[in-house]
Amino acid sequence: MKLTIGFSPCPNDTFIFDALIHHKIDTEGLDFEVFYDDVETLNQKAFRGELDITKLSYHAFAYAVDKYILLDAGSALGFGVGPLLICKGNAAELKTKLETGDPNLKIGIPGKYTTANFLLSLAFPDAISKQELVFSDIENAVLDGRVDVGLIIHENRFTYQDKGLHKIIDLGDYWEKRTGCAIPLGGIVANRNLPLDVQHKINRVIKRSVEFAFANPKSGLEYIRSHAQEMSEEVMYKHIELYVNKFSVDLGVEGKKAVKLLFDTALGKGIIPQISEDLFLNAYS
Repeated sequence: MKLTIGFSPCPNDTFIFDALIHHKIDTEGLDFEVFYDDVETLNQKAFRGELDITKLSYHAFAYAVDKYILLDAGSALGFGVGPLLICKGNAAELKTKLETGDPNLKIGIPGKYTTANFLLSLAFPDAISKQELVFSDIENAVLDGRVDVGLIIHENRFTYQDKGLHKIIDLGDYWEKRTGCAIPLGGIVANRNLPLDVQHKINRVIKRSVEFAFANPKSGLEYIRSHAQEMSEEVMYKHIELYVNKFSVDLGVEGKKAVKLLFDTALGKGIIPQISEDLFLNAYS
């Protein structure tokens, strides 16, 4: 059975899916046609229900929950992994402008439906002058003055200081101090149109792929490197260590609690619509 699957070319995703894509594990008769896209493109595809399996932002999942169900395997959650707000100018001054909702303050974000933007809305609800950019262009947009503040994700957290940029706030740290929970960034979902046994098979295969990657961390090196954007091997594996962890193998009770808290908080703030469907493939307990 051939299924379409979408994920980003970032090292954490290629690390997770290498064994699955290249049949280094038992895929239980499943084959995969891969689509590599940035996170916001994947979010938009999810809204249209285009793919059988896809990575998406947890924020976006709230708008696609009628089409997809969350798998236990493959997620990116963790502590110290959240998005950062960065700037070229005075960080304290710009933080004040964020707090007061200065309409002249231009903020570059990696997409309206990213979890990063959800956290920005939570921390600075009055900051509304946002410009959507591809995540990999945000540092340059801050440097060349197209935006005053940039909301960065992924490997950019390792490179912004080298470019002379400054941190205003770590929004992951903001969430952790507020809740005590890991921050849910991205999840892997399966199309609800797929038979239930196929959804469970996909979940097993992805879990197997993550476990293989942990047991053989260099196995997918060339594949990971071929999709990484001019990244050193050291940065690639820092990126992987940051975003791939026990929650990527299985959300478990702790991971599901964090996801539910994220959704409950967003609902309470009116950031996402009401949800009636079950979120999880395996019921939350």
